[in-house]
Amino acid sequence: MSDAPQQGQVTRDPAARGREAEHAAGDGLLKISELADASGVPVATVRHYLREGLLPEPVKTSRNMAYYPPEFVQRIRLIKQLQEERFMPLRVIRDLLDREDAEPERLRAMIELEDRILEQALAGERERIPADEVRSRYEVPREVLDRLAELEVLSPDRSGYSPSDVRIVEAISRFRAGGYDERLGFTVYDTLRYKQALEPLVVEEVEVLTQRLAGDLDPDRAVELIEAGAQPLNDLIAALHTKLLVAELERHGATRH
Repeated sequence: MSDAPQQGQVTRDPAARGREAEHAAGDGLLKISELADASGVPVATVRHYLREGLLPEPVKTSRNMAYYPPEFVQRIRLIKQLQEERFMPLRVIRDLLDREDAEPERLRAMIELEDRILEQALAGERERIPADEVRSRYEVPREVLDRLAELEVLSPDRSGYSPSDVRIVEAISRFRAGGYDERLGFTVYDTLRYKQALEPLVVEEVEVLTQRLAGDLDPDRAVELIEAGAQPLNDLIAALHTKLLVAELERHGATRH
């Protein structure tokens, strides 16, 4: 039987493949085994990350041979760190790595800043006010508070309500005292309108803050900056709400004439 290649079959000179491999190694590219060793993970983990889209495609010199840029080492270490320390699922890590500013060191800075912001926010939320005290202080019926918890507007635990929960209850109490109650059709479900409107705004706010501050400022200074901006931001939102409300009322008035 002839060893000649069949028509249309592409053959490659083994010597050419060897030259390509030498060229790849000369460029500092790594074999998968070398990449795994440098990253501190098994080869199977590297292959898994490739299948999950967490690593870009390697440089292939043949059907069964591929080489990887040395930058992949830091990327793999970051993925492993996010899995083990932050318990992030791979799909979330992939979304992080797909961002334009996804250099490993900058991502580490962003994650550190998010941790510091969360730590600072939780520090003010750890206090708990007993449920009985909240109900008696603000005269909000138990069933109203229970329904707000079901809607995840409030998040009490066995010890009671957090400071932000109490501020929400206080606001609802003032609404009810002013006549905004069930007799006029106002229910706890009206709070969902504001919660749902604010959720995407807060997601964008965190993303903007971490992108702009991470790596450029010391984390302590970044947290101080965020704290200093909290009250002006609340004032800005309140003022914009008033402005938009007036504009909408004027629009409604104009349509009646």
